[in-house]
Amino acid sequence: MKKALLILGIIFILIQFIPVDRSNPPVKAEPNWDSPETRELFMRACGDCHSHNTKWPWYSYIAPISWLIAYDVKEGREHFNVSMWGYQKKNKADEAVEEILEGEMPPFLYTLMHPEARLSPTEKKKLIEGLKRTFGIEED
Repeated sequence: MKKALLILGIIFILIQFIPVDRSNPPVKAEPNWDSPETRELFMRACGDCHSHNTKWPWYSYIAPISWLIAYDVKEGREHFNVSMWGYQKKNKADEAVEEILEGEMPPFLYTLMHPEARLSPTEKKKLIEGLKRTFGIEED
């Protein structure tokens, strides 16, 4: 048992040396936000994964959690990134609004660790309406 724990401890220490990209590239361009409030709500609830303004918490430096967080940020930026506005091939703002409406974004595990990202029903409504105005999304 002691030998197994020692081996696991050594493996845990060694995986800390596997590099993880936690960079925040320069912001190239942001959308023309309809209001400062929309931008603030978006950055609070979505900005860590969907912009280049990611705040990397202490636990994002501990493997294997660091791998999952870096992967989520990479995927989020590739899918929808307000720091690369006009530089990405496809504008997926309508999908972002849909994800918020369906309660898929921000993800539950994210809001568990980031209580500031939890939006009240009023804030959620303001964010959705602000994103629709910002991105010119028509009502259904």
